[in-house]
Amino acid sequence: MLFGSLEFVFGFLPAALIAYHLLRLRGWQTAAKLAMVAASLVFYGWWDPRYVLLVLASIAVNYTLGALIHGAAAPGPRKALLLLGLLLNLGLLGYYKYSGFFLQTLGGLFGVEGVAATLIIPLAISFFTFQQIAYLVETWRGQPPASNLLDYLLFVLFFPHLIAGPITHHTEMLPQFHEAGRGRLPAGFIGMGAAIFVLGMAKKVLIADTVAHFADPVFDAAARGTMLSAADAWMGALAYTLQLYFDFSGYSDMAIGIGLLFGIRFPVNFNSPYKARSIVDFWRRWHISLSAFLRTYLYIPLGGSRAGEARRYANLMATMTLGGLWHGAGWTFLFWGFLHGVYLMANHAWSARAGDRLRLPRGLAWLLTMLGVIVAWVFFRAASFGAALGILGAMAGIAGDAGQAGLPDRQLGWLLIAIAGLIAVTQPNVLQVARYPQGLDEAASRVHPGFDLRRLATSPALASVCLGLLAAACIARLPKPGVFLYFTF
Repeated sequence: MLFGSLEFVFGFLPAALIAYHLLRLRGWQTAAKLAMVAASLVFYGWWDPRYVLLVLASIAVNYTLGALIHGAAAPGPRKALLLLGLLLNLGLLGYYKYSGFFLQTLGGLFGVEGVAATLIIPLAISFFTFQQIAYLVETWRGQPPASNLLDYLLFVLFFPHLIAGPITHHTEMLPQFHEAGRGRLPAGFIGMGAAIFVLGMAKKVLIADTVAHFADPVFDAAARGTMLSAADAWMGALAYTLQLYFDFSGYSDMAIGIGLLFGIRFPVNFNSPYKARSIVDFWRRWHISLSAFLRTYLYIPLGGSRAGEARRYANLMATMTLGGLWHGAGWTFLFWGFLHGVYLMANHAWSARAGDRLRLPRGLAWLLTMLGVIVAWVFFRAASFGAALGILGAMAGIAGDAGQAGLPDRQLGWLLIAIAGLIAVTQPNVLQVARYPQGLDEAASRVHPGFDLRRLATSPALASVCLGLLAAACIARLPKPGVFLYFTF
């Protein structure tokens, strides 16, 4: 079930909200929480009911291990329980997500065909696995575990963030779920939640799904080995760059909006990443919850920057390469992570040696950052290295005959890409427009002085009209919504 589908918007979400708030208003807190859990299981099982048992088994094992880690007095048993939890979680993830990739790779090395596994990857397995790994590690470090199973079920299963994050921290979320269903909803949550949900849906349905029509034909043509013109290759790369941002950040905005409708605050997952003027800054703004996880539970335990420059760069490369593998079981994802590791090494090396003496002009710094990001996205999206190199070669001027990519109206494509790009680069993001109080610094955004979307937040009448028009436009597109890209990760 997709957030941007008719059955979700007009069926599932209203039913879940009505059931939860009716029970909450009657003072039946436990029943309200159980309604949230039941709704989340229905939401997850809508895709494939068979895997409901898998996620419940994962929850049961990790909840039990967390309690055992917390209750163990001696360091030895505590560490052994943590290692067991890591082994079980990573083993589950590896079996479902990576076994086919590794078998296929081994088969290729030894010339054996037909050895790839045909497992269906359970929806959201990367997200709920990482979330529970963080829970076990923090419990081992001394943080209090969940006080009861119901709160832990909500921490993992709550449907707005279950499928594609954000990856939440139990110390931030469990207190909220413990109080869920009790008392009055804080003022402004319903209005702000509805506004953020509509704006996020507009990003997905009106922008991401539209520019996808100018990305998919290019990457499909490259996968077939078709030579591309430079213009078509650039159109495809830019369109996908914008599609992925508006798709994933749109999902994250919708998740935050739905969470507010239930009285739950999620952490910010995007902060205008295409305004970044360095790769370091980009990773402070893009998929923030994953960046925080990789930094806290991989980069720092490896040694971070404490053991000298060479070790720091090695840790960066390992972290980013594994981060690429987290996104997908394929060499192109692995190389995407590796490439960002190289970018980060270059960024840190330049900063250490050049300092303020050779600081790049802001415009040039932004342009170089975006060029690196776009090149990496080509590998991220392409079906193979050959397809990625074909697109990049065309972008560099090694072009074939124009018009072979099967693109629709190219003039319309460039217009839509320009509009979407200006929104991503010059305007405040959705959470800034809605003034979502989760740590975003509105003053940090460079906004075009002639048109500031934040005016909508200070004019309720104008905001209501604009949101109503956006909602109507989205509803008109709902019968054929596109799947969120990060659902596959």
